[in-house]
Amino acid sequence: MDWLVTLTGAAVVLLILRDVFHTLWHPTRHGGLSRTVMTGLWHLLSRGRAVREAAGLVGPFGLVSVVVMWACGVSIGWALMYWPHMPEAFTFSSRLDPAAHSGPVDALYVSLVMVATLGLGDIAPTEDWLRVVAPLQAMVGFALLTATVSWVLGIYPALARRRALALRIHHLHRAGLSPQHLESSTGASVLDGLACEIARVCVDFTQYPESYYFHDGPGNTSLPRTIHFAAELAAQAQRSEQAGIRLAASALAAALDDLAAVLDERFLHTGQSRQQVLAAYADDHGRH
Repeated sequence: MDWLVTLTGAAVVLLILRDVFHTLWHPTRHGGLSRTVMTGLWHLLSRGRAVREAAGLVGPFGLVSVVVMWACGVSIGWALMYWPHMPEAFTFSSRLDPAAHSGPVDALYVSLVMVATLGLGDIAPTEDWLRVVAPLQAMVGFALLTATVSWVLGIYPALARRRALALRIHHLHRAGLSPQHLESSTGASVLDGLACEIARVCVDFTQYPESYYFHDGPGNTSLPRTIHFAAELAAQAQRSEQAGIRLAASALAAALDDLAAVLDERFLHTGQSRQQVLAAYADDHGRH
């Protein structure tokens, strides 16, 4: 029975480490538990107009919730590995009674001390295999902290790129960009620039899918609110008489198609056309 509990703890640790790997380091970022947490919070806080006011907290709160889940999972998993072998496989300081400090709470305490790399030393393993496992937990705790910081530092630049794209599209709209303007010498460069920025945002959604659950705010930095104008520009420019304009418009339309495909495959699951997917994207973020 003791080894069954130990193996259960090891399975919990492996499950958490798998989720960390697939969320932070796998190229396609298909995290299971973290994705469930973010999606659940998004749907919970997006029901009803009053609750949608709090939906802007989903992204930051979701990140914190996922990191807390990882830390708690690792701590509980290792505590399950320690607990069945207490007190005989551990040494205790002189002021502690081994029989009175060998319960599940004490095992969790040892696990938290290890994962936080505190090294207090009042309870320490003496069995050979535990003396190897405990430092491994400290290494995992340090790696988890480093990975969390890297995760945050990767998501927020992706959000900045998305909001900058939305603001650029809004500026073009506010400037009154029309099909006549697209026929000028700078029309193709404008369309090419938009295509490049949309492609970059598409990659961000692939590499950092958690960024989808961050609201861009009610203003002109909201991509769901402004992306339709880019689609209109692509449709208008594809009817141009200039081959260069038509080519740039086709590239912009392809970038929009890719963006819609990523949004639909990963988040919306409508199975519909680009126009309908972008409309569903706007609706999901509360921007009709």
